[in-house]
Amino acid sequence: MGLLGTIVKSAISINQTLNSKSQNAEEEQGAVLRDLLNNAKDTAFGKYYGFRDILKSGDPIRQFQSEVPIHNYQKINFWWKQQQKFPDITWPGKPDYFAVTSGTTGNKSKKIPITNEFSESMKKVGISLASDLQNFPVPKVVYERSVLMLSSSSHLKTHENGHLEGEISGINIHNFPDWYDYFYCPGKEIASIDDWDERIKKIVEKAPEWDIGSVAGIPSWVLRMLQAIMKHHNLEYIQDIWPNFSVFASGGVAFETYRKDFEKISNKELIIIDTYLASEGFFAYTAKPNTLAMKLATDHSYFYEFIPFDERGVNEMGEVLENPEIFDISEVNKKDEYVLVISTNAGAWRYVIGDTIQFTNLAPHEIKITGRTKFFLNVFGSQLSEEKLNNAIASTADKLDITVNEFMVAAVKDNDHTHEWVIVTDDNIDREKFATLLDDHLQSHNNNYKVARKKTIDKIVVRTISKNEYSNYLKTTNKKGGQVKIQKVMKSEKMREFLSFFD
Repeated sequence: MGLLGTIVKSAISINQTLNSKSQNAEEEQGAVLRDLLNNAKDTAFGKYYGFRDILKSGDPIRQFQSEVPIHNYQKINFWWKQQQKFPDITWPGKPDYFAVTSGTTGNKSKKIPITNEFSESMKKVGISLASDLQNFPVPKVVYERSVLMLSSSSHLKTHENGHLEGEISGINIHNFPDWYDYFYCPGKEIASIDDWDERIKKIVEKAPEWDIGSVAGIPSWVLRMLQAIMKHHNLEYIQDIWPNFSVFASGGVAFETYRKDFEKISNKELIIIDTYLASEGFFAYTAKPNTLAMKLATDHSYFYEFIPFDERGVNEMGEVLENPEIFDISEVNKKDEYVLVISTNAGAWRYVIGDTIQFTNLAPHEIKITGRTKFFLNVFGSQLSEEKLNNAIASTADKLDITVNEFMVAAVKDNDHTHEWVIVTDDNIDREKFATLLDDHLQSHNNNYKVARKKTIDKIVVRTISKNEYSNYLKTTNKKGGQVKIQKVMKSEKMREFLSFFD
C-alpha cells in the first residue's frame, strides 16, 4: 500500500492546488442549471415543461421556477415509473440502476433513478472531499492503509424491466473496479452478503487481517460493528487491532449523540468528517477541521433551491405549501432553516427530498443538516426540528454523564397532552430527572416550545429501553442494515405500536 498511498496523497495535493481558487457559487449554480436543462431539453419532461424556451430566456433560473412545479416523490414518480420502461423520460437514455431507499420514516421505500452522469457527479464530489483532506491533520500513514466502508448489501436485484436495484451505497460498491479491492474493505464478496448479522460476523472474523486507516458509514451501525470486533477479539480499544485507524467519515444521521461512545472505544482523537450523501446525491462534506459544517457541492451538477422552513414555506406539520416562497443560492442567509429542493442529472426536477438545512457560512457555502421535514414535532405547537431534539438529548445526557445514542418521541393526546420519549441507553438513569432536564433545555432554547409547554403540553414522560432490547427490535422488524435510519418523531399510533414490542 505504500506506493499507492504516496500516489493518492500526491494526487490530492495537486488537485487541491488546482482547485484552491475560490469560486462564485451563484455563477456555478447558473451554469449547472443551464447544463442540466440543455442535456434534458429533448426528454419527455423537458419538452413538456419547455426547457428550450427556458434556456432562451433572459433569466433561466426565474423562468425555470415559473414553468416547472415543485415535485414531491409522488409527483416525480409519475415520470420515474415511465423511466423504468422507456428511455428519454426525465433524463436522456434509460438508467441501468434504481436506488431503493431504506425507508427512513417507516414508509414504503422509494426508487430513485441512477444514471451514469449522476454516478460520475457523486465520484467528483468524493474526489473533492479527498482533496480537502489536506486541510486536516491526517497522519501520512492513513493514506497508505485500507478504507473500511460499511454499506448496504452490494448484491443487487434484477428488475423485470432490465435495470438493477439496491440501496445507493450497495450500488456504489457494486460499481467499484476490481482494483479497489486493493485498499477497500471488507471487499465485494463480504459486501454482497444480504444478511446483516452474517455480514458483520464475516467482518469480525476478517478484522485481524486488515490494516484499517479510515472507516465510513452511518455512526449507529459503524459503532455496533466496532463494538462487535472489540468484544470478539477482547480488545480495550479498536486501535489494539487497527493501530492506524484515525479517520471516520460519518453520514446518514447526526453524529453528536454517538460521540461519547466513539471516544470510549478509541485511544486517540478521531478525525470526524461529516458527509451529506443520500440516494439523491452527494451534496456536501466537512472540508475543514474543528467543525461538522459541510461545504455544499455547488459545481457538481446539482442545482439547489431553498424553501424557508417556516410559515413562508411549510404548514404546521412541516409539509411544503402549494405555493411557497423559494430562493436560489444568491438569496439565502445564515438565520433561517430551509427545505432543500434539488434538480440533478438523475432526472430529478425541483424535487423536495425531505431534508432541512441551515447555512453556517456563505463564503464558501457551508451547511448543517437540521433534520427531516417528517421529523418535525409540532402537534401541540412546539415547533421542534430534529436538530433541536438532538441537541436537547445530547445536552441532557452530558449533564447526567450518560450515553444516549437513539431516541424516539411522540405527541400523545389522551386525558393529557403529553410528549412521550423513549431513550435507548444501558446506563441507569433517573427518568424523572432526565425528563426535567430535557424539558428545561427545550424551554430555554426554543421560545415556541416554552409557550406550548405553558399552554398545551401538560407533561413530559420518559421511558428507557436497553441497547440489547433495541437491537432485538431492529432484528425482529428487519430494520438492521448499514443504511437503515430509524424514525425519531412518531405519530402516537406508531409510538403505541413501537412500545408494544417491549411490553
